[in-house]
Amino acid sequence: MMEINEVERVGEDTVFGGLAKLNHEQVVFCHDQATGLKAIIGIHNTVLGPALGGTRMWNYASEKEALTDVLRLSRGMTYKAAITGLNLGGGKAVIIGDATTMKTEAFLRRFGKFVESLNGKYITAEDVNMKTRDMEYIGMETSHVTGLPESMGGGGDPSPVTAYGTYLGMKATTKKVFGSDSLTGKKIGVQGVGQVGMYLVEYLTKENAEVYITDINQDKLKQVSSEYGAKVVGMDEIYDIDMDIYSPCALGATLNDNTIGRLKCQVVAGAANNQLEDEHKHGYMLIDKGITYAPDFLINAGGLINVYEEHLGSYNRDRAYNTAEKIYDTCLNILNVAQNKGISSQEAAIELAEKRIADIGRVKLPR
Repeated sequence: MMEINEVERVGEDTVFGGLAKLNHEQVVFCHDQATGLKAIIGIHNTVLGPALGGTRMWNYASEKEALTDVLRLSRGMTYKAAITGLNLGGGKAVIIGDATTMKTEAFLRRFGKFVESLNGKYITAEDVNMKTRDMEYIGMETSHVTGLPESMGGGGDPSPVTAYGTYLGMKATTKKVFGSDSLTGKKIGVQGVGQVGMYLVEYLTKENAEVYITDINQDKLKQVSSEYGAKVVGMDEIYDIDMDIYSPCALGATLNDNTIGRLKCQVVAGAANNQLEDEHKHGYMLIDKGITYAPDFLINAGGLINVYEEHLGSYNRDRAYNTAEKIYDTCLNILNVAQNKGISSQEAAIELAEKRIADIGRVKLPR
């Protein structure tokens, strides 16, 4: 295991430069020859508490792509915890490989040993291509894991709470733009109908929205379309639909130079992480296009809220949902601050998150 810690600011085209640019505390590269495990754990900031963030498994095109992903995701977790008022820092882990063929008990338990070696500085949970059963295997080697099944005293799948927070953030942004938070009759394009996207579609259809869906998984598309009456569109077609709200709920960076100009909507509010390929440039491109953006790390914080409840030691689902409800007011406040300051909503959200980190950091300083 190799650690990269306390980096100096150097050229951004190097590994150290990437860490310095986003101000990470530590990155851990994990490799095990016997199981074929290749993983990266990013610990961005632990001022507010231990770094909690899920592990995702993805067949990345390159190790550089995996590193970029874990750096951006772990930073987003810092802001997500801070802006939501949780006493947690930000971390994330990525496992490189095909989740359909490589995951075994030994593979996951070996990853658990790497998590354990960090002595609680990083706490893992579910993310893309990782399930509660996987957390059970990881939990055989470390106590620093959340997202365990309800049968083991855990909070189970956090996706419903993530979807609920995203739904409330969407309603808050709709109120800001249209004067009412009702989604009845609104045309909404949901990109990605995995666990979170599926639950979100359920909320939207119950409110009589007109929902369009797309996903790489054709079987899941058919299931969600059949169950909720959502209209299926092509993966690339989603950007060209004449809609009121675009809701990215798959992987990140779908708001970029190629897509923003094609969007025909007034609101972007979704559950995906890192939706802006370049958070400064594309945040302002959306403003220029007349599109109001709900900061992703705020409105998708429900999953983190859920596993935080589990981390506290006495999981309470009602309390998780009650905490998630605060996303509505926080989102409205951020959108108003952004408008008053003439800055992007992403920047306004980051300012609020960094202020809390700085304030609590001063409280924790030795006297």
